[in-house]
Amino acid sequence: MTELQITYPPELPVTQRRDDIAAAIRDHQVVIVAGETGSGKTTQLPKICLELGRGSTGLIGHTQPRRIAARSVAERIASELGTELGDLVGYQVRFTDRTSRTSRVKLMTDGILLAELQRDRQLRKYDTIIIDEAHERSLNIDFLLGYLKRLLPRRPDLKLIITSATIDVDRFAQHFDAPVVEVSGRTYPVEIRYRPLMALRDGSSLASSGTESSIDDEGEVVVRDQTEAIVEAVKELSAEGPGDVLVFLPGEREIRDTADALKDLPRTEILPLYSRLTAAEQHRVFSSHGNAVRRVVLATNVAETSLTVPGIRYVVDTGVARISRYSVRTKVQRLPIEPISQASANQRSGRCGRVEAGIAIRLYSEEDFESRPEFTDPEILRTNLASVILQMTSLGLGDIARFPFVEPPDRRNVQSGVQLLEELGALRHGTLSKTGRRLARLPIDPRLARMIIEAERLGCVREVIVIAAALSLQDPRERPGADHPKEQAQADQLHARYKADGSDFLTWLNLWRYLKEQQQELSSSAFRRMCRREFLNYLRVREWQDFESQLRQVCKEMKIQVGKGRGFETGASAPSSTTEFDSDGIHQALLSGLLSHIGLLEEREKEKRGPREYLGARGSRFAIFPGSVLHRKNPQFLMAGELVETSRLWARQNAAIKPEWAERLGGDLVKRTYSEPHWSRKRAAVMAYERATLYGVPLVADRLVSYGKVDVALARELFIRHALVYGEWHTRHRFMDTNRRLLEEAEELEHRARRRDIVVDEHTLFDFYDARVGADVVSGAHFDQWWKQARRTQPELLTFDPAMLTHDTADEVRATDYPERWEGEGLTFPISYHFEPGAAADGLTIDVPVATLNRVEADDFSWNVPGLRKELVTSLIRSLPKSLRVSFVPAPDKAREFLAAVPPGEEPLLDALERWCRSTSGVVVPRDAWDWSKVPEHLRPTYRVVGDDGQEQARGKDLESLKAPLRGQFAEAIAEVASDSGLARTGETSWVFGTIEPSFTQKRAGHEVQVFPALVDEGVSVGLQVFGSADEQEARHRLGVRRLLLLALPSPVRAILDGLGNAEKLGLAGSPYPGVADLLEDVRAAVVQAVVDARPAVRDPAAYDALLAEAARDHEAQVRVTMADVVRVLDAWRRTEKSLSGRAEMAMLPALTDMRAQLARLVHPGFVGEAGAAQLRRYPAYLTALEQRREKLPGQLNRDRQLMDQLAELQDAYLHQLEALPEGRPPGAQLRQVRWMLEEYRVSLWAQQLGTPYPVSDQRIRRTLAG
Repeated sequence: MTELQITYPPELPVTQRRDDIAAAIRDHQVVIVAGETGSGKTTQLPKICLELGRGSTGLIGHTQPRRIAARSVAERIASELGTELGDLVGYQVRFTDRTSRTSRVKLMTDGILLAELQRDRQLRKYDTIIIDEAHERSLNIDFLLGYLKRLLPRRPDLKLIITSATIDVDRFAQHFDAPVVEVSGRTYPVEIRYRPLMALRDGSSLASSGTESSIDDEGEVVVRDQTEAIVEAVKELSAEGPGDVLVFLPGEREIRDTADALKDLPRTEILPLYSRLTAAEQHRVFSSHGNAVRRVVLATNVAETSLTVPGIRYVVDTGVARISRYSVRTKVQRLPIEPISQASANQRSGRCGRVEAGIAIRLYSEEDFESRPEFTDPEILRTNLASVILQMTSLGLGDIARFPFVEPPDRRNVQSGVQLLEELGALRHGTLSKTGRRLARLPIDPRLARMIIEAERLGCVREVIVIAAALSLQDPRERPGADHPKEQAQADQLHARYKADGSDFLTWLNLWRYLKEQQQELSSSAFRRMCRREFLNYLRVREWQDFESQLRQVCKEMKIQVGKGRGFETGASAPSSTTEFDSDGIHQALLSGLLSHIGLLEEREKEKRGPREYLGARGSRFAIFPGSVLHRKNPQFLMAGELVETSRLWARQNAAIKPEWAERLGGDLVKRTYSEPHWSRKRAAVMAYERATLYGVPLVADRLVSYGKVDVALARELFIRHALVYGEWHTRHRFMDTNRRLLEEAEELEHRARRRDIVVDEHTLFDFYDARVGADVVSGAHFDQWWKQARRTQPELLTFDPAMLTHDTADEVRATDYPERWEGEGLTFPISYHFEPGAAADGLTIDVPVATLNRVEADDFSWNVPGLRKELVTSLIRSLPKSLRVSFVPAPDKAREFLAAVPPGEEPLLDALERWCRSTSGVVVPRDAWDWSKVPEHLRPTYRVVGDDGQEQARGKDLESLKAPLRGQFAEAIAEVASDSGLARTGETSWVFGTIEPSFTQKRAGHEVQVFPALVDEGVSVGLQVFGSADEQEARHRLGVRRLLLLALPSPVRAILDGLGNAEKLGLAGSPYPGVADLLEDVRAAVVQAVVDARPAVRDPAAYDALLAEAARDHEAQVRVTMADVVRVLDAWRRTEKSLSGRAEMAMLPALTDMRAQLARLVHPGFVGEAGAAQLRRYPAYLTALEQRREKLPGQLNRDRQLMDQLAELQDAYLHQLEALPEGRPPGAQLRQVRWMLEEYRVSLWAQQLGTPYPVSDQRIRRTLAG
């Protein structure tokens, strides 16, 4: 082989830096070469590497983001080196490999290099790798850069060269700690002209680049169509002189439309440029042409950086491109046309000015350009990561969160990718399953790969490969635009021949078979003409066939039996016939990859117009795309090959499915819920209604199933209770008749003795059977089978002992259930019991001395004694109207749940019961719904009023009626006490109260009166009142003392306000208070409250004076310190409030509602004074914990729900007690303590790393709540 002659074109900027680049490559393992497009870096770097001796121990691998670039760059380098393509320099793209054993430079797409990692993880095949166009930040590029970051330390001999336009180069340099060699690019100035689609008639532009007209009264706004604007721009540039024009458009359709609009321009050659063109068609763009003809190249963003089109002097930039984006909400990969970034716009304008000074026309305003983002989001931040995660897991690269990406992907996108792989059965608990390992070997989207794996089981691999290949590529069927109605109708008519009833997927098979038949009958050129005539894109047809062939080859390598495929035989019937295909098998295989793309037809009102909507996965809603064969047919269930979001979410490529297919394929993903477990006398079993959903889409509703397989314990309990205890079972077992007779005898004894505690309750009978019946007995059939064996050795096992049916003595009744004295609020009353149903004295009687009658209320006794409490609550529930009662059955069970959940005596029974009903079932029970006439009389206490001599003065069940005749005496007695002690004061602003006793008791008008004096905050003054409990006294007195101090101390608020800077004012302004002054007054209150709470309760002038002196010391300084704390709290509050705003998925709403409620309790008007200066310092921790919880919520919904369940009961109990306080009564010390314990508990649950100032737990909070 002759010695290689390497020369460098002197006009290229990279040639000027050749020595610097070579030195950098020689001295460093990683080098970043930055330069504008056209600087020559792509074509000259491989030659520099060859000159350095690289490519001798391995290939020089050179990646390109696009196939068209890989091929054209390889041709250019081979040409400059004077060798044949495929010899020294070769290339490999998805369907073509033009390399040989003698190749030293290999151009390829980045996807090819990624695929090689599966077989060569160390990349031993290469001694140099060039990653070109790294600034594009495609998913493949980002993954390769991350992989190479890990690989380079293990391959010190491997050189890595990263080329980039001068966009965000520092990010690459920092990632690899590598030197950057800058290569100047554009050599001539470029004039930028803005020609927005929307402009005023005077020529000035509007800031918007949208296309909606905004015509004023005089009609001055001009709105142009994009194609029209391009034509005008080309004409404007044509007047500037010779030179070719490069027009950037978002897609092939726009290129076709624009080409049609430009075809009549004189002496103009129109050439398209996009990646799907053949090599020959692409070569036309790079070929030279005479000066007599102006060339207009219509290109997608493939010409933005990947290719340098020669001779370009003018650029027309539409400012938009199709940018792939993944929607986390709908789990759909969208391909919207979006405005490009500033960097992309500059890349486009940089394409002119290579030859001489250039002009770039932007079809949008300069204001629009300035408002655009600086860079395009990397693909890794806007795409589904399932394929990357699958490949990474397959390669054993560990957690994606720890992978050294240049820019780590969004955590939600990672979670979505993992969810998809779990949906496909590829991942199980974070590790690759057998299915996942097979999916990783198939070079297609994981969804499509999963279809092929399932097709193997169903015996339809050949057909599914054809469909999977079609779904991977662009549709070969072409439909002319609306501006060509005749051709459009003709295309629709021709394409309708392949349509399969009920399935767009089978339509692909019909088209495939038709194309195969035509290929066999026609020559190659005739087949190409047929495609064009029938509106089929020949290139895409060929790509489809090539890809199908490649998939078949991979399947054979994986030992997947492909088969011949039913219905593909030559001479098969008409294309639209689908009878030869195993349609059910094919659709089930396809469904295995589309489980989250299923939909259930939603009901709607008949008069509503428009396409019917389907309920899709995770609450999404979509409609069938008009081009689908299912359009307007609306099957009950369907699956969609893709969900595309444009004006709405459309389902494309659809087929009707059966829900049982999804139920089988969904496996553990199917969520099953069961409702209304009930005993069925007819079936002698416990039955329930099953509902099965897949990603929220109901597959089965109200299917009656045996509940014994679902919940053995509950099914067994219901069987024992209904069949054995209640006797709701037709059976001839002897023990049942015997037990029924023994129960009747015991009940007769109860009737004679007129005692209510003789016969044991149903729970005792249940416990009897529960201790004996087999653990697996859940139905009559199970019982018969078990009893047949058990009775052989223990025939009397289930027969009652008569003694167990009755209570032998009263000693069995616990004293705590039936106490002899009632105690409360320092009072003690004797209780007597009388069991005589129907008599006036039946039930319990409480003796109330007339002297203390004023201190008790009927509500104090509303809970009755513990022994009767369950019966009382059960009777109350049963007294409700049927419409309300049905929500609380069985009544005894509900009564037991209520009593277990609500501490007795905290508030009147009916208040507590109504609140519990509302909180547990959402049912509001009005007070008049309780029918006391249906409650047995013995469950209502009888009150016996006795005088000082012990003689009965009155008796009855209505305490208020008993108190009425004496009410005047009560008021007179309390007035006497207040007057004699000077306790009735109001409107005071200084300490004039003398010494206030903690409490005292006096007897007035024959009544014993105990009072608890306390100062009361009246807003602008302080009063002195008496209260009936020490707890209320403490709560009110501390606030009264605080008000008195605030009135006595000079307020520093005005001085602080005047001294505030703008930043401080801004920090304080955004608060829930009406104004900053109000906020500062509350800060002042918090400071004073801290002084009050730090000392024992003030009850005399000396103690008050000492407290006032302490409060006055450094008062303004303390206010300023606390104000700084408040600024920090408000800043955190605003940040937290913002994180909780906006739209959210339905599944997150309970958690978000809880978080918003917590935030509202923390920050509200008056919160500073309520919290106090010390507690305010914990607010940043509370708000940080709230923020962290919100951040973690999307990925930890189940975990969050579990933590909420831990807290909910405690939170409800606290709020329950808070709401039970009379209006205007501040919470006591115990409730205040619980409030902050709950906040610390939230920190320990959701942000444990923040720590808590004291130990907090469920049990500690419960103990504090209980007092």
